[in-house]
Amino acid sequence: MGKVAEFPVGEDPVGSEEPSRAERIETLRRRISAVPAKGEVSAPAPAHSPVERLLPVPEPLVELLPRGGLVRGTVVSVSGSASLLLGMVAAVTAAGGHAAVIGQRRLGLLAAAEMGARLNRVAVIPDPGPDPVEIATVLLDGLDLVVLGLEGKSVPPSRARVVAARVRSKGAVLVVTDGHWDGAQVRLEAKVSGYEGLTGPGRTRLCGTKLSVRALGRAAAPRDACIDVCAGPDGVRWTSGERRRTDSGPNLEAASNLEVAR
Repeated sequence: MGKVAEFPVGEDPVGSEEPSRAERIETLRRRISAVPAKGEVSAPAPAHSPVERLLPVPEPLVELLPRGGLVRGTVVSVSGSASLLLGMVAAVTAAGGHAAVIGQRRLGLLAAAEMGARLNRVAVIPDPGPDPVEIATVLLDGLDLVVLGLEGKSVPPSRARVVAARVRSKGAVLVVTDGHWDGAQVRLEAKVSGYEGLTGPGRTRLCGTKLSVRALGRAAAPRDACIDVCAGPDGVRWTSGERRRTDSGPNLEAASNLEVAR
């Protein structure tokens, strides 16, 4: 039989004694044991300061969320009004972050732009194919926010745990909607509770939407808020329902896009 070639592990300093065969085998064993198995995380979550670990949200959501923002490395479940998703995308991209929207064919990006979103920082995959979760898993690498539309599907708990581990590893935020995801750290439920429009002959355009939003977290009591999404002179604004400012002359062009966000 021919002699089996042995390759050195690493480089030894010049003049140092060559490692023995047993030492090489032990080094290889340690390296192999460090390789993650399928579904495991190979690296710890990126280090961020407390401020950097939060992705921004529309102002009325700050007091509603347990940490005052979207915590990097977490999964958030959103149901109800699409305005909530658009507001998150707008806040993150306006602050310089990058986002992806998967499987949301009817999401109104024009409404997001009116809320301040930077569309050049948004990747849109309206038809991700039979496995949108896999697409989201790939996009977590390098993006700050990934919005995943499940199209009514339920993700098995075992797979949800694997994806959640990747979310933690990459320091991103995964927002899931239109389906069931077991183990989300925060759940946001939003429903339209009313509208605001202009009165008078021939003036019936929508200029505001009232949302009732509830936040539920693992270690926090449920919180409720009334939020107004209103058209103003500079675009669509988010304000707390009890202290909404009354500006004269809403932006009718922005107001018409609220119907898409709804």
